[in-house]
Amino acid sequence: MHIHHPLNELIKALDHGGLRAGLVFLNQRVPHRFTAVYKLENDVFRLQELVDKLDEPASEMLQAVPFDDSFCQFSVALSEFVSNNTAADSRLDGHKYQGVVGSYVGLPLTVMPTGLYGTFCHYDLVPQSISDDEFEYLQRATRVLPKYFHRRSVTNVQPL
Repeated sequence: MHIHHPLNELIKALDHGGLRAGLVFLNQRVPHRFTAVYKLENDVFRLQELVDKLDEPASEMLQAVPFDDSFCQFSVALSEFVSNNTAADSRLDGHKYQGVVGSYVGLPLTVMPTGLYGTFCHYDLVPQSISDDEFEYLQRATRVLPKYFHRRSVTNVQPL
């Protein structure tokens, strides 16, 4: 009897198409428009990979986000950060992007032996939410993703 491992599909996507394919897979599981990996470099979160359901290029605002202006900072400090509606979230009162980014789900990413790499996040310009089961899935997924940070996927190949 074959037991279906919940991360098998993610791992298959990562093995076949690298980090981007894995993020596409994770993005398809949630209502959020954006799914991204950010690397923390000198107090700036730098976009490493972004999936946008509308397939638009990342705005300059999203390319490099200062630590203190980011929602990623909360993911790092709290080991997870979820806000289904940032405009109504008192934890974000006074934050530069409160209500600009409408919803955010973030988890820290670690690479051994160096430790913190950055963050994984889903976000949208409008309020969105995910189920507790999906959040638990993301917690497991973020343990797998770092293994694919330095792998190169096949480029210039159109998906079937």
